[in-house]
Amino acid sequence: MPAKLNLALCVGPLADDGYHPLTTIFQAVSLHDELIAQPAAPGEISVAMSGEGTDSVAVDDSNLAVRAARLLADSYGDERFGVRLTVKKSIPVAGGMAGGSADAAAALLACSVLWDLDIDPEELREYGAQLGSDVPFALMGGTAIGTGRGDKLVPVLSRGSHHWVLAFADTGLSTPAVYRHFDQLQPDGCDLEMPTELINALATGDSEELARHLRNDLAAAAIDLQPSLQATIDAGLECGALAAIVSGSGPTVAFLCRNEEAAVALSVALSAEDVARAVRRVVGPVAGARLLSGGCPGVRAARRTRRPGVRLAGRSQDSRRQDAGLG
Repeated sequence: MPAKLNLALCVGPLADDGYHPLTTIFQAVSLHDELIAQPAAPGEISVAMSGEGTDSVAVDDSNLAVRAARLLADSYGDERFGVRLTVKKSIPVAGGMAGGSADAAAALLACSVLWDLDIDPEELREYGAQLGSDVPFALMGGTAIGTGRGDKLVPVLSRGSHHWVLAFADTGLSTPAVYRHFDQLQPDGCDLEMPTELINALATGDSEELARHLRNDLAAAAIDLQPSLQATIDAGLECGALAAIVSGSGPTVAFLCRNEEAAVALSVALSAEDVARAVRRVVGPVAGARLLSGGCPGVRAARRTRRPGVRLAGRSQDSRRQDAGLG
């Protein structure tokens, strides 16, 4: 399941329901967590996690992947359902790249196959919206407009690939804390006008034009809470990035590059500047959560390819059930 960038994140004023209305352009990029779902005793739903930063991630019923599996099990009312989830994380924890939402999306997809549920992609996204605003996009992938809380999605034409360099910060940022600080800085919110120039740039595949129209209304709040981000942004721009943008609520900074060669050069230069914990090159857009065949009983989920009436990864339903320990 892929991480996401918000190429535009337009944030309106805090609404009565406690959420901010958004107009956002999502793009899925080639940084993935991996989830394995294996059969468990009836009623048992658990998760184990590995990877940098996972010591701070809860593995109880508050974990988003566990909540996703339990939501499906409760919705179908079958007490025989059980699953052991294993998540290998590469998406930074509290990094503004929707890593938790990606894990929830993978759990929904993997459990729907493990338990042989008849669910189409739109239904899965509806379940995802009950878990978090970014979960439906993690299932869809590609490039999309998000409105409402970001969960109402429309695919966007995006030609070619865009090369990004990600700079990971030493510490994470709390999304609620960033939004609260945004409310202090912008009590009336910002405009929610559709970023048509950015959408046109995506349609042409012109990275230089895209760079001119990146926008994140949360960036000022994130930088205020973690001032070292400004030094990271400045270093990347000085090293030749076309543009820099804080990813979501931060603190990951994404640098748009002209091409792959420029991305390689920037990643080397940024690594030498000592302004980030780690640097990673990615491309976008990529597909959403999909299933991969596994070598042990269970279901592995990373990026999505499943569609109604289409064999999953070229395999029959019976063979998928055998992989899941159900056949």
